Amino acid sequence: MLFYFVTKCDFNHLKRYKMNILSPITQYLEFGEPGLGHLFQTLFIVMLGTAALCFLVGELTRNYSQVDKIWSVMPIVYALITLAQYPHSIRVWLMTLLVTVWGLRLSYNFYRKGGYHIIPWKGGEDYRWNVLRQNPRLQGYRRIIFNLVFISFYQNLLIFLFSTPLLLAAKFSSFALNNLDYLASFFMALFILTETIADNQLFSFHQQKQRKIPANDNFKNSLKFGFMVDGLWKYVRHPNFISEQLIWISFYFFGVAASGNWINWTLSGPVLLVLLFIGSTNFTESISSKKYPDYTVYKQSVPKFFPIKFRSNNSNTSKSII
Repeated sequence: MLFYFVTKCDFNHLKRYKMNILSPITQYLEFGEPGLGHLFQTLFIVMLGTAALCFLVGELTRNYSQVDKIWSVMPIVYALITLAQYPHSIRVWLMTLLVTVWGLRLSYNFYRKGGYHIIPWKGGEDYRWNVLRQNPRLQGYRRIIFNLVFISFYQNLLIFLFSTPLLLAAKFSSFALNNLDYLASFFMALFILTETIADNQLFSFHQQKQRKIPANDNFKNSLKFGFMVDGLWKYVRHPNFISEQLIWISFYFFGVAASGNWINWTLSGPVLLVLLFIGSTNFTESISSKKYPDYTVYKQSVPKFFPIKFRSNNSNTSKSII
């Protein structure tokens, strides 16, 4: 449905109604690179259409994980649209390749957890939305406003923003790759790898916890406590979350490499993403602390995102939370 919208929507008709708020960015992008403003408007309209679709489907089905379903898809869409307009740019090709690898892997991880369904608007819902749904402050019209403003629009805007280094790469498409591009590529690939390892460990743990596969010693302590303390979780409480943040911080540096500006307007994407993860992680841990008696001690024993102090083995970790 999303790709049908992208391919069939009459963007020329929609662009007759440009919003004034887009004009400064459009004029900046058009300077020295005619046609780039057109690309920006196209991507922005795709984002608005996707946000509207997520809102409508979420309200009709009461499943608020619609943005979760397209989180790993939309950056690929934005990259492919950019690549179609700037196929001569090696940097855009490189960014598109990395985003596609990231997106396909994350989509597969979401699929195997039951997030996707043959009927697009069905599939699993993140358990945290159900907790929020029970919040008395989010009842009635407030729930609808929350779905519209935060779940559907803000999160789609955020995906668009952390994808905008593609626009800087397109604006300076004639500039050759440099060492910063290679560093950004290396670190983005590295954090895709750590996110993959973390997701695989977490998935295996839940499979064993739900007795879908035989238990083994790899997650002995995790099965004992009911939450992950093994693998990368020995060193940080959220290795998958920090990997996701670092992936898009690395992606930002492609725009730096292209423009030569260490601080540029696309920085808003990774900054807002980090803020979202801080809030989301705090909310997740508040749920875990209520559900698991030992989780509070685990929080005191293991850093949230960065491994400030490594532990030599998992037995030390397990002792610290008994």
